[in-house]
Amino acid sequence: MSPAAVFFLSVSMSVDAFAVAVGRGTVLDRAQLGRALRIGAVFGLVEALTPFLGWLAGIAASDWVAHVDHWIAFGLLGLVGIHMIHNAFSQEGGEGAGRPSSDSPFVLLATAFGTSLDAMAVGLSLAFIDMDLAGILAVSAGIGMATFVMSTAGVLLGKAIGNRFGRYAEMVAGVVLCALGTMILIDHIG
Repeated sequence: MSPAAVFFLSVSMSVDAFAVAVGRGTVLDRAQLGRALRIGAVFGLVEALTPFLGWLAGIAASDWVAHVDHWIAFGLLGLVGIHMIHNAFSQEGGEGAGRPSSDSPFVLLATAFGTSLDAMAVGLSLAFIDMDLAGILAVSAGIGMATFVMSTAGVLLGKAIGNRFGRYAEMVAGVVLCALGTMILIDHIG
């Protein structure tokens, strides 16, 4: 996978965590760097781990699906992308939209895992196109770093940009994932 593809994939996988971080930032009395870094670190670590776990699951199942792996990768990336686009259009902009109900560590961790399920699906699809260990480690590191930066920035910028910007970013990320899945499909059947 090219560095540009890893970059776009990393940013796309980070958008949902960014949107949640913006929501967290909107409910803070003031943006605190320490709290923003802690939230960014939790989101980044979880988001870096899940594509690797998805890749491991895909490696275990790859012999069974070798003839249709590119279709599975296309389907998974497309579904995640369409889901993100749908979420971007279906979120209500009212008070409390996209905001966490608690500031507890458990809620933070659960939210981080919830936003990283799409990264796990991406890791699974990358196993189906025979990505090697070095490749998935690069993708996982890229996703983790992008998520850390975007989540930290999201918390700090939450008061200023609110939930509205997060929706547009999620929509663009969904389009990028759909395009990436289409490129994988074209590359394997062309």
